[in-house]
Amino acid sequence: MSRWGHLYPLPMLPSWVPGAAAGVVSLHLIQKLLFPYFWADLRYLLKVVVYGLTVEVYRLRGRIVTVLDKFVKLAEKQPHKPFLIYEGRVHTYGDVDRRSNRIAQVFLHHGALKKGDTVALLMGNEPDFIHVWFGLAKLGCVVAFLNFNVRSRSLLHCVSSCEPKILVVGADLLGTLEEILPNLQKDVSVWIMTKDSTFPSVHSLLDKIEAASEDPVPVNRRSANNLKSTVLYIFTSGTTGLPKAAVISHMQVLKGAAGLWAFGATAEDIVYITLPLYHSAASLLGIGGCIELGATCVLKKKFSASQFWSDCKKYNVTVIQYIGELCRYLCSQPVKEGEKNHKVRLAVGNGVRIDVWREFLNRFGAVKICEFYGATEGNICFMNHTGKIGSVGRTNFFYKLFFPFDLIKYDFQKDEPIRNKHGWCEKVKKGEAGLLISKVNAKNPFFGYAGNKRHTEKKLLCEVFKKGDLYFNTGDLMVQDHENFLYFWDRIGDTFRWKGENVATTEVADVIVMLDFVQEANVYGVSVPDHEGKAGMASLILKPNTSLDLEQIYKQVVTYLPSYACPLFLRVQEKMEMTGTFKQQKFRLVDEGFNPSTIADPLYFLDNSKKAYVLLTKEVHEIILSGKMKL
Repeated sequence: MSRWGHLYPLPMLPSWVPGAAAGVVSLHLIQKLLFPYFWADLRYLLKVVVYGLTVEVYRLRGRIVTVLDKFVKLAEKQPHKPFLIYEGRVHTYGDVDRRSNRIAQVFLHHGALKKGDTVALLMGNEPDFIHVWFGLAKLGCVVAFLNFNVRSRSLLHCVSSCEPKILVVGADLLGTLEEILPNLQKDVSVWIMTKDSTFPSVHSLLDKIEAASEDPVPVNRRSANNLKSTVLYIFTSGTTGLPKAAVISHMQVLKGAAGLWAFGATAEDIVYITLPLYHSAASLLGIGGCIELGATCVLKKKFSASQFWSDCKKYNVTVIQYIGELCRYLCSQPVKEGEKNHKVRLAVGNGVRIDVWREFLNRFGAVKICEFYGATEGNICFMNHTGKIGSVGRTNFFYKLFFPFDLIKYDFQKDEPIRNKHGWCEKVKKGEAGLLISKVNAKNPFFGYAGNKRHTEKKLLCEVFKKGDLYFNTGDLMVQDHENFLYFWDRIGDTFRWKGENVATTEVADVIVMLDFVQEANVYGVSVPDHEGKAGMASLILKPNTSLDLEQIYKQVVTYLPSYACPLFLRVQEKMEMTGTFKQQKFRLVDEGFNPSTIADPLYFLDNSKKAYVLLTKEVHEIILSGKMKL
């Protein structure tokens, strides 16, 4: 021993310290081995709890703070900070606040709107969409976002279902307005975003906005008394039929707006929104998310794969929103130098395929993919906070305490949940696909659809596991693995997804059978290699002594259907197969697909370059499979 050790002997550690240290190390190793996601789950759960408690404290204090209230506060606090950047022009928080005030003043003095009245909004992606939305919200109006891809009869149905006092139409959608104007309810006042109007009884809005005051309208017009009160209608195709107006409450808007924050976005982020604003992902998660953070949004008129990364670099974008198709479009672009030279760190969205997910990361760099699951009208949401490729999120004991849900067995032939001999539904095992259902209670309510009580009731399952319980039927099949990760499997019922949109087969079939030579149409989705979702296909039965008119079919579908809902393939059959319950049989048709080598029936393909349906030959089929034909 050195002389220093002799002079200053080292203190002896208590005998329990090495044992305690070994115990801590062992616990850490056990946690890593058995509970590898413990800390990530805990951080995420704490965020959820903290946000929920904050909202609850405001409520108990009698202060309902809405997303609009937060925006107005931000406009006072940071009036000069950019809120929107659109086509190179900056709109600050103060700018958006003042212009929305002008719109509120116009409708206050000219529109005769009362608090709680509904106004339908038919506009594309542009700053005035947000100005009109916020201006009407400041008057306490419920705003209905109309899908500008929907046309004719379907659009009239959407308007009538939400019973608006006023319809506001963008300047670039006057052609769509012209189609529906003769059949529009006479008690709906129509306003267009122009300085003058050539339509009879249609009011111009831009000239009145320019002449209006920027003074705010009284705060009591927008004040919310209840987080469960309706603030928006967002249309969803649901599982069957025409689009339905999902009732969106202040509570749902607050939850949607917290999404970017929950994934780790901050006030310094710049969020790029290319998705349509009528969609909840863009309006609630995107615009609402920017307000929750106090961040900046770069708004694009329409998604462009070729301009996407150049826009991200130009505007220093750090957060992007996507749907699965969007990521595939980006990966399908020709490879360029410097594709990883950008500042994007988060990509938030849903529906990206596993192979596309991997390719996206390999090609575009260390971007954290934040996949989530949630239906517009639903009361359940999952968020993949760990970055597990392919998963829509994770669950655990604590998460299910706050958001109770189950995966139950489903009968695909009868198109309904399986019930045992006692009449109760049964849960699937881990690794098996089951129908996702979410418990409806005071904390997780289901608000349903406007104008149709029957559709609301159809989305609810009663007496599921015990007498008196009530669950929301998502219409989605999910799989939960042994690590409690959740994976989207498929949609049930008469809906499939194409181009990032839900396509209701009954709506497409209704349009086709309007033709005088079509007796019956069976519409379904078929898989196309290297494409997200399913492409539309229609099996047709012709009326006796008639012939197929491809030109008429083409004209019919492009006139009355959104582009994503037009069937890509046609099949002409002699007889339609039916199920035992007299429903159209789709399963065999879906399995057979659109291969002319194995199908004897005549097949046709929608060739967009020729603007016509053409005979689907083996050669055309091979071109489609090779990916050389743009669908």
